[in-house]
Amino acid sequence: MRILHVIPSIDRGYGGPVEGLRQLCGIYRMGGHEVEVASLNSPEYARRCEFPAAVTGLGKDPVRYGFSSQTVPWLKENLSRFDVVVINCIWQYNTVAAYRALAGTGIPYAVFPHGMLDPYFKRNFPLKHVKKTIYWHTILERILRNATAVFFTCEEEMILARQSFSPYRVHEMLMPYGTFGPDCDLTAAGEEFLCRWPHLRGKRLALFLGRIHPKKGTDVLIRAFHGVLAKDPAWHLVIAGPDPDGWQSELEALVVKLGIADRITWAGMLSGSLKWGGFASAEVFVLPSHQENFGVAVAEALACGLPVIVSNKVNIWREVARSSAGFVDEDTVAGTEASLRRWSELSSEELADFKIRGRKCFDEQFNYRANAKRVLENVEYVARQRRQSKTAPASGQAVAGD
Repeated sequence: MRILHVIPSIDRGYGGPVEGLRQLCGIYRMGGHEVEVASLNSPEYARRCEFPAAVTGLGKDPVRYGFSSQTVPWLKENLSRFDVVVINCIWQYNTVAAYRALAGTGIPYAVFPHGMLDPYFKRNFPLKHVKKTIYWHTILERILRNATAVFFTCEEEMILARQSFSPYRVHEMLMPYGTFGPDCDLTAAGEEFLCRWPHLRGKRLALFLGRIHPKKGTDVLIRAFHGVLAKDPAWHLVIAGPDPDGWQSELEALVVKLGIADRITWAGMLSGSLKWGGFASAEVFVLPSHQENFGVAVAEALACGLPVIVSNKVNIWREVARSSAGFVDEDTVAGTEASLRRWSELSSEELADFKIRGRKCFDEQFNYRANAKRVLENVEYVARQRRQSKTAPASGQAVAGD
């Protein structure tokens, strides 16, 4: 099977959709399938960016909406080489371009919204939602309605997606999501991490890893850390991730105002063994997001046996709670403080039990080595369909609004 993924950007700073696609490429290889990627990055960026699949850059950097006159012609010229197309994200030009190029070809396609239909955006950005509503009625509703499947990473995302726009009629399909886990020796990776930041050695580390963005609740975490853990000199907060919007300087001013500048390390974006070393060196991972479609970093933490503290706006919070792999509370300072306080009061035996349950949660819920078969079955199902057909949805698939 030959698969084409169309995505706005392959820059890791773009977040979860990119990391998810990197992991999917590994699954496709396991299944003996070929995969290529078309992005709205510049051709130069696509050539120099390390990615586990061939990438064609059709636009220019930085990618915003991403309009490029080259996109539709390239897709029309190359689509015949593929059995199925997967469109990642919905609000950039790649979605419209792919749909226009697919018209009349009969090639089946799926859409991966990656949480972009969450009603969080409707509630918190009403002016943007007005523009998105116009876009929805103009073309996007038709793109999703005509897709062979719309992939959702978890049940919570699928339920929430039904609340943002109307009419809403899509062929829903749950797509297992997660990671393969660490690809290096965690002990060695942890040592590498601590050699890079030697002042962290011997500290109890709370780790945040993700984009430094208001949606992620980074300011909430800083205030909660100040209110609870900073009272104990053994604790230190590590904030790791890209700063695409320049918000870090404002947060740095906040920590100075709170008097905890020496208790926080800004590690920047971590990748490879340094990223895994961060997980290996921490005692707990904290993500108090106001909206999180899945949270690949949560799955990565659990893969390292690292328990997690998440808000109930991280869509996999139910899996975390059911597995007792961490604590869940509101996406507020008070909610995050409550979770941090509970964590700080655990005994060493309880801490060890949480680590065991964290790894078990990953193995049962988010381990791509276990879920690869179902991922491949879903994509293969889409590839077997022709968009003109009336084939019934696959097992576990429903049509919202029917």
